[in-house]
Amino acid sequence: MDLILPAENGDRIGYRLSGQPVEPIIGADFPRVAYAAAHVVADPFAVADPWSRPAVDWDRTMAFRHHLWRLGFRIAEAMDTSQRGMGFDWASARELIRRSIAEARTVPGADLASGAGTDHLAPAAARTLDDVIRAYEEQFAFIEGEGGKAIMMASRALAAVARGPDDYARVYDRILSQASGKVILHWLGDMFDPALKGYWGSDDFDAALDTVVAIIERHAGKVEGIKISLLDAGKEVLLRDRLPEGVVMFTGDDFNYPELIAGDGKRHSHALLGIFDAIAPVANAALARLAEGDRAGYDALMAPTVPLSRKIFEAPTEYYKAGIVFMAWLNGHQDHFAMVGGMQSARGICHYADVFRLADRAGLLADPDLAVARMTALCAVAGI
Repeated sequence: MDLILPAENGDRIGYRLSGQPVEPIIGADFPRVAYAAAHVVADPFAVADPWSRPAVDWDRTMAFRHHLWRLGFRIAEAMDTSQRGMGFDWASARELIRRSIAEARTVPGADLASGAGTDHLAPAAARTLDDVIRAYEEQFAFIEGEGGKAIMMASRALAAVARGPDDYARVYDRILSQASGKVILHWLGDMFDPALKGYWGSDDFDAALDTVVAIIERHAGKVEGIKISLLDAGKEVLLRDRLPEGVVMFTGDDFNYPELIAGDGKRHSHALLGIFDAIAPVANAALARLAEGDRAGYDALMAPTVPLSRKIFEAPTEYYKAGIVFMAWLNGHQDHFAMVGGMQSARGICHYADVFRLADRAGLLADPDLAVARMTALCAVAGI
C-alpha cells in the first residue's frame, strides 16, 4: 500500500507500508501496574470559541476509556494528556472525572486515578501557600467525594509562590496528611511545562530529590507511588532506589520506558504513561510477554515503539498531545482530527508524516486502509 508523504526539505516522497498490525491479547495478566494517561475527544460541531471554551464529545471520550480498559490498562484521568492547563479547564476536568468514575463502575476490574491539581487557581492569582493549599483541597475533595483516587499533580501556582523546599514540604505535608486514601505523586519536568521549572524548590536535581524523598518518607503510608516525568532514566533510577518499602515508582519517561518497566533484575518501575494511550495494543502484547518471562519477546515488541514515542514527545515536548490524538484518529477511535483548543495545529505536516511512518513500523496502524485514507486526506489539506 503506497502513498505520498512530505519530507523536511519540501520533497514529496513515496512511502510503502511495511508494518504488520500487532494483535493485543485480551485478558492478559500484566506483571506491572500500567496506567495509560488518556486524551479527550473534542466535539468539532459544538465548538463556538475553540481557544477558550472546550467542547468534548463525551460518548467518544468514554468509548476510548473502554478501549483502554479492555486492553488491561488502568486509566490516569484528567492528566496532562487530557490537555489540563492547555485548553482543558478544571470545570471540564471535573465533569470528565465524574463521568469516568461512574463509567468504571460498569466495567468489571476497571480502575482509574484522577489528577488533582490547582489549575482553577491562576498562578498570577496565587498570593500565598494557603491559596495553593485551598486549591488542592478543593480538587481532592471533589475526587474523593466521587469515590476516586487522586494523583497529586504538580502545581504551577505552587511553583510561582514557593520560595524554597520548605514551602513545598508545607503544602505536600498538609494535603497528604488529610487525604482519605493513598495518593500518587507526580513530578513533571519543565520540558513538559516550563512553568514548573525549579519544582521542589531547586534547579539542582539532587537537592530536589532530597526534598521529595523526605516528603514521601514522612507520608509513606499515604503515598502509593510517584510518577516521574523527566525523560532521564538515570534520574528515575536514583529516585526509585530511594523509595521506602511499599512505595512504588511509576515511570513517566516516554523516552526510556521499556527498560525502566523491565527493570534491572533488582528493581523495576510500574507505568503511568501518556504514550500508552497511543501504543496500547503493542504495550498490551509486550506486557503479556513479560508476564511469561519472555524478555526477548517483550523487547521485540516495545523497541519499535520508542522511535515513535520520541518523535511524538520531541521538543517542544508539551505539544505531544497532538501526536496522541493523531494516532487515535488514524486508528478510528474518533472521526476527526480536531483537538480542544485547536491544539492539532501545534505540529506541522512533516511531524505527522514521521509519526505515520513510525507507527506503521511499530505495528500500530490497526486498519492500514483507514490510516492511509486519513493520512492522504491530511496531506491534501496541507497542499500535498
